[in-house]
Order: sequence, then C-alpha cells, then structure tokens
Amino acid sequence: MQGTVDGFSYGLVTPVVAFLMACLGSALGLRCTVRSMVVTRSWRAGWLALGSAAIGSGVWTMHFIAMMGFTVRQTPIHYDRAITFASLAVAILMVGVGVFIVGYRGATGVALFTGGTVTGLGIASMHYLGMAGMRLNGVLEYNTLVVAVSVLVAVAAATAALWAAGRRRGFVWTVGASLVMGLAVCVMHYTGMAALTVHLHDSSGSPEGESPAALLAPLMIGPLVFLCLAGAVVLFDPLMIKGTPDWTPDERKPGVPAHPELVHSLHHPGTRSRRPVEHQASRTPQRR
Repeated sequence: MQGTVDGFSYGLVTPVVAFLMACLGSALGLRCTVRSMVVTRSWRAGWLALGSAAIGSGVWTMHFIAMMGFTVRQTPIHYDRAITFASLAVAILMVGVGVFIVGYRGATGVALFTGGTVTGLGIASMHYLGMAGMRLNGVLEYNTLVVAVSVLVAVAAATAALWAAGRRRGFVWTVGASLVMGLAVCVMHYTGMAALTVHLHDSSGSPEGESPAALLAPLMIGPLVFLCLAGAVVLFDPLMIKGTPDWTPDERKPGVPAHPELVHSLHHPGTRSRRPVEHQASRTPQRR
C-alpha cells in the first residue's frame, strides 16, 4: 500500500521559514569566506571554519524545519536522534572541505570545481542521511533520476555561491548570492522530496525514534544560537566597519589572499583593480 505524502501540512509557513534559515546560514558563511581572503594565514582557518559551520548549520536547520511540514497520513513519523545529528556533522565537515579548498586555492578553475562539488555533495548527503533517520510504518523509495537532479542542483548552488564569495566583496552582492543559494538549497530539498514514495507495511504499530515535536527544541535552540553568535562576530568584525585588510603590503607574503584584487575593491568600493596588487606594490619606492 502506498502512503499519502504531504510536504506542506502547515501551508507556506515551513517552506518560508526554511528558506530564511538557508539564506541566513549562506550569508554568514559567504561573508566569513570573503573575510578569510584578506587576513594573514594564521587567522584564515578560523574564518573558514566559522563559515563552514554557518553554512552547514543553516542548511541542516532548513531541512528539518521543512520536514516539520512533512507527513504521511496513514502513519506517524519519528526520527532517530543519532542519525539526525550525524547528518549535521556530515554537512559541516563536507561543506568545510569545499570551503577550505576555495579559501586556500581561490575560486577559480579546478579549485572552484572541486570545492563546489564537495560542498554540494555535502548538502545532498545531509539531506538523504537525514531522511534515512526517519522511522515510520513503511519503507522509503526514491526515483533515481530525480535524486540525481537534486544532487546536481546542490552542486550548482554551492559552486555558484563559492564563485560569488571569491569574485565580489560588497555586502549587497553577498545578500544577493545568499538569496540565490538559499533558494537553490530549498529547490534541492523539495526536488529530493518529490523523488520520494512511501510504501506502507500491512501491520500497524508505532515506529521507534523521536517525534518531530521532540526534535523541535534542539533544532530551534542549538543551531539558531550558533548562527546568532556567528552573525554577531561577522557584524562587529573590524573589516565591516573600516573596510581595510589585516595586513599591509609588506606583511602580505605569509597570507596572500586567494584573490589579490580584493584589496583594491575594499579601498575603492564599486571599482575593480586593473592590475594585481603585486604590480601596484612593486611601484612603491624602495626605502634605503
């Protein structure tokens, strides 16, 4: 017997809130990634780690908020707590690998393709691992083609977001990129859900695991508190106020940013550098 699936049992409330959470995590993660490109190497890993955790937490929270509106009319749905939180770890770790690749190698060529692919696969892995933690009186089956499409959407969204982080620095650009990434992550989620069919067992019984309501508290408290703290770090960061990097041209060597033209745009918003910073620095008179 096939179950009757409803992904919008609360109407547009869960999709809209999920979208906002995905945008928040993406915005914080992209700003941290941009910030990492203009600091010395000793600070870069910290900013990239913060950005990875923000994106991973935002996408994970988005997923389970959206799942609050998912029901199968013939059976209650519970969740395995261990698998549910394991999906959070997978999201942060795999997103982190992709973000670190772009943060240290730059958002171009092979590094961008590799970083975007790993990040996108991390988002997709989080989604399907979280779905594997569902417990109901039946089995889940997926349409392979639709699943493949959802994974491609996740990879494309991640690649585009990392490209945006490496190419543009303005706050407005970051907001636009985070909106696009948030929308793409939501599209990936609901595309994956469209691939799902539920085949119910003949026997009745209550599935094991936590109910959706029991997971609501950690979903809304833990990741939201972290995202608020990350937002405070980004908001009160000196670079956002002064618009200057943490190093001078003479100190640039240990922590060369992935995109040198970033320095020019920070000093001259709305313009693009016509030559690399190294060439500009070479024109500085030598001290004797």
